Amino acid sequence: MFVYALKVVDLKKEASDTVTVCFKQPGLKKIKYLPGQYLTLIFRINGRRYIRPYSFSSAPGIDDNLEVTIKRVQGGIVSNHINDKLTIGDMVEVMNPLGDFTLEKITNISTKHIVLWGAGSGITPLVSIAKYVLHNKICEYVTLVYGNKSFESTIFLDKINALKSIYSNFSVFHFHSQLTISDSIPNVIEGRINPELVLSIINKQGEIANTVHYICGPFGLKESVKVQLNLLGVESTSIYTEDFEIIRDPADFEDIHTQEVGVKFDNVEYKLEVVKGKTILEAGLDAGIELPYSCQIGSCSVCKGKLVEGEAKMIGLNKKPENILEGEFLLCCTHPLTNNVCFEV
Repeated sequence: MFVYALKVVDLKKEASDTVTVCFKQPGLKKIKYLPGQYLTLIFRINGRRYIRPYSFSSAPGIDDNLEVTIKRVQGGIVSNHINDKLTIGDMVEVMNPLGDFTLEKITNISTKHIVLWGAGSGITPLVSIAKYVLHNKICEYVTLVYGNKSFESTIFLDKINALKSIYSNFSVFHFHSQLTISDSIPNVIEGRINPELVLSIINKQGEIANTVHYICGPFGLKESVKVQLNLLGVESTSIYTEDFEIIRDPADFEDIHTQEVGVKFDNVEYKLEVVKGKTILEAGLDAGIELPYSCQIGSCSVCKGKLVEGEAKMIGLNKKPENILEGEFLLCCTHPLTNNVCFEV
């Protein structure tokens, strides 16, 4: 995995707890990325290396800088460091852009109605996709469904309003959970996102069969949107989600126990105690071993290792990445099954 050092050229305050970090593109070899992908940032904080992926809020060919937008998370070491400590002129190490929350898999995209579903900071990859699609006239229509507490906490509100004023084929439904809404504002709705309501409006327009959906937000939002789309007959191949975390079923841990695991990395052999419930990657990082990783949800393959002895299993992985070979595991979701497990990374 190639690592770049990028210079921070601007910091834009998007909300009281959210900042957009603007990186200058390298002078010679520009970093190429797709709308909907993410950039992985590397920091050293109090002597420990931290790696975190953040979705692009910029769009290729439209924005000069590489931009990622980070919302402060309670107890979030990296998000708080970025919001509190990062300054213009700082150099930050980043990995190659990654992620498949992109437009490439859509067939006949020029005839499609793209619906973007997001809540809070889930807007980040969606605004990148919206800007790119609208600017390049890629599809017929774009609808954004966006949930927040209020307009004051809405990230990119000015950008969204600017897109609405420029593009007649762009519409927005705002849902606000902490605001009383006047009936005279039909596209601002009180409460959490209501997929049934939005989809009933789209369905009345006769376009539901031609829609493609991108969902970025909490697990509950993804599931509620999927349920309604399924009831309306929308194929699963027209639904794409961006995941922030691995959803683990406690039943999957019934045969998992605390085990000692061997890991060979950079020609050094380590012995790790992997406590039940923790992954091999987590145990390695806690022990101060700078193992490679990025997304930590089983989608990027950066943390893959080869099982050379013993038995292990991956938990919470929705689908096995195509580039994972027989005998390889993603350590961010791998747990030992036997007491003789050994991996090469």
